[in-house]
Amino acid sequence: MISNVTSTAATGSSTGAEAMKQATGMNKDDFLKLFVTQLQNQDPLNPQDSSQFITQLSQITQVEQAYNTNTNLQSLLNQGGNSMTMASVSMIGKQVQASGSQVSLSSGSPSSVNFNLGQAADQVTVSILNGSGSVIKTIHGGAMSAGDGSLNWDGTDNLGNQVASGAYSFSVAASDATGNKVTTTPLIKGKVDGVDMSGATPVLSIGNVKVSLTDVTAVSSGG
Repeated sequence: MISNVTSTAATGSSTGAEAMKQATGMNKDDFLKLFVTQLQNQDPLNPQDSSQFITQLSQITQVEQAYNTNTNLQSLLNQGGNSMTMASVSMIGKQVQASGSQVSLSSGSPSSVNFNLGQAADQVTVSILNGSGSVIKTIHGGAMSAGDGSLNWDGTDNLGNQVASGAYSFSVAASDATGNKVTTTPLIKGKVDGVDMSGATPVLSIGNVKVSLTDVTAVSSGG
């Protein structure tokens, strides 16, 4: 009776049985009603094979259980989404660290360009890029220890002109005393001042920089 059913997750408050009936036109209760009706109207001289009915009932029960499983999984996914939303809202006012190579600039105020060094470096250079990918500012730093570090950007370009507020990309290059390249990882750090929950994953606002919640690697009390 049931040969092939496409599994479809139930949504909202629909139960697995309701979702199954919408997809196939029948659930377990409907099958039992049909079963009883067939028994009542069978030919006494040529009765139906009861083992066939039992097999069919077992099949349709398994299908309904699959729909119930999908319903429960969907419910768990929805709860997980709600938990993620609440977690993102709770981050407003907190200091966060995330993977990424952007820095927020408010015109007239210096910004901190953050990164991590895989080992101690003798020279560190940060390049600030505009929206076209062109370097507008080069910042040179001296010797720095391994681990998290930063260099300040005064918000000007290489000609000394103040650049507009916004989110800017940056790259970091470092070398040790012998000139060998040091592994660098750009970081985004700052206070969360807003959350966009319009998409599947909440997006945090850190000044002019947008950070996906999934990219956050550390959270601390606001300062």
